[in-house]
Amino acid sequence: MRNEVRWERMFPDELEAAFDKYPAVYFTYGLCEPHGPQNAVGLDALKAHAIACRAAQTHGGIVAPPDYWHIHEHGMYANWAQQNVGEVRSWMSAMPAWQHFKNVCYHIRAADALGFHAAIFLTGHYGPNWQDLKTLLEIVQSNFTMRLYGLPDFEANHIGFSGQGDGGDHAGRVETSLLWALEPDCVDMSRMPDKDDPGPHFAMGGNAYDSDQRVGERMVNDEVAWLGNKMQELLDDYTKQNIREREPVTFNELEKIWTEQVIPALKSFKTMQNTGEPPPEDSQWYKQWKLPDL
Repeated sequence: MRNEVRWERMFPDELEAAFDKYPAVYFTYGLCEPHGPQNAVGLDALKAHAIACRAAQTHGGIVAPPDYWHIHEHGMYANWAQQNVGEVRSWMSAMPAWQHFKNVCYHIRAADALGFHAAIFLTGHYGPNWQDLKTLLEIVQSNFTMRLYGLPDFEANHIGFSGQGDGGDHAGRVETSLLWALEPDCVDMSRMPDKDDPGPHFAMGGNAYDSDQRVGERMVNDEVAWLGNKMQELLDDYTKQNIREREPVTFNELEKIWTEQVIPALKSFKTMQNTGEPPPEDSQWYKQWKLPDL
């Protein structure tokens, strides 16, 4: 019997049955960007989406199509890229912060309009974007009956690689092990550079040599259990509040929410800050470093 949870691959009757049983949805985010020579460039979204699928298969729920367009190239992300990627072709699927967060608002609207009771927004991409995601959901929550929670996947990976809570890195032993467990065809350790080569190696983490597929599987199981508990908390919260049904938010109403509630706070978002010294003017990362005034 099929245990399909991917929204785009489900038939209407399967969607209805899954919704009736567990009216919860996962949204996952990442982008294509350098993750060392040993990992596929889509690691962030591949990781988040696969974890969400395992959580839904284990506990219930539906997983929305992954979003492979995320924040990079400006602000601190440009500074980081100049240092860790350099001037090689980056293969990024990047967009500015304000567009990403507006897209998230439309994802919320769509799920709420369908009647979902709870939604988790899981980003596999790090840097300060996850803090802004939490802020965004706090800002817009009062406009929707659906309960909202956003997090980076390392928040659910509370044990981490060593058992000491080191649940996040960039293309190091944590992310490489996670992807290795989730999508083994997307990790090739034979592509690792010689340890004596100083790099940079397409933004590879220095401890990637310690990656372990079995440890990755343990971390995945940890995240799946955490996400299942959190989603149930959201569903319980929805029930406890005895929320009255109301008309779904329209596109026009969402534009008003964006203009009146989100934009005034947007300038304070961490991803909207120009921090540190800009990249050199002859760097590809200098062009996008400075953000426009919105």
